[in-house]
Amino acid sequence: MTETPRTPRTPLTLAQVEATARAAHAGQTDKAGRPYAEHLRAVAEGVRERGGDEDQIAAAWLHDAVEDDALSPQWLREAALSSRTKDIVLAVTKRAGEPPEAYAARILATPGAPLVKEADLAHNADPARLAVLDEATRMRLTEKYARMRALLGQSDAT
Repeated sequence: MTETPRTPRTPLTLAQVEATARAAHAGQTDKAGRPYAEHLRAVAEGVRERGGDEDQIAAAWLHDAVEDDALSPQWLREAALSSRTKDIVLAVTKRAGEPPEAYAARILATPGAPLVKEADLAHNADPARLAVLDEATRMRLTEKYARMRALLGQSDAT
């Protein structure tokens, strides 16, 4: 039996990745009630501003897609994306019941992932975003983000 050769697929462009992420999260809002795509754009821009490459920017657009069930793990496996982009997305995808230490260790062990998580945390911890939340939520999230930055060895000034 001969194997049919696989035709290499053209990788998705960053514009296609952005469109996919926006479509996947359409109708979703963040904790402040803003369109979720604003967060994705901010993280992608944060990665770009921090010197991230195309794989990292693509992962930034997709960083919450699997975690939020906006896209399936199967979609990610089969997507025309680099294996590095896929690895970063999986590294930053939280798993149910996973301790923060294990989550941080996986991010640190995945090349390119710490920068994506840094940009994500920076936007999540933006005082302007947190200011619209009730005090209890703001305090809980501020502590959560500071703890994750500490586990990742990132400074508070991101």
